[in-house]
Amino acid sequence: MNTTELVATLARELKDRGLMMATAESCTGGLIAGACTEVSGSSDWFERGFVTYSNAAKTELLGVPAELIGQHGAVSEPVARAMAAGALAHSPAHLAGAVTGVAGPTGGSADKPVGTVWFGWATPAGTVTEHQRFDGDRAAVRAATVRHALAGLLQRLP
Repeated sequence: MNTTELVATLARELKDRGLMMATAESCTGGLIAGACTEVSGSSDWFERGFVTYSNAAKTELLGVPAELIGQHGAVSEPVARAMAAGALAHSPAHLAGAVTGVAGPTGGSADKPVGTVWFGWATPAGTVTEHQRFDGDRAAVRAATVRHALAGLLQRLP
């Protein structure tokens, strides 16, 4: 499914279930929230989006411990998990999705090359994470991240 189809399906499912969602975004800079709010009436199912591009924002807005970022780096499984859980804890949403990654073209390393993205999805039942590596330029990595995050939200509807 493309982004538009994913959002339409997610919107329908959330609305039908009376649920709200939230996002916590780093490498996508609000593109997931933007895709969701392109839909008229999205306030019925989209509660809020956190754009936490800096490490300080992750800590201040989502409660991600600075020590966690210092120990594992912003692009890591523990930080993606904490971001998703933090978005859920700092909103009345029933479902939250988080992304943190290296979109490029700079910022990559041997351990975390450009295209590395960690995802987190949180519900009241718990939080799950996943790692992906996407090819392409910055725009392609960010677009693939948006699609994967939306698909993950759809798969994890409570």
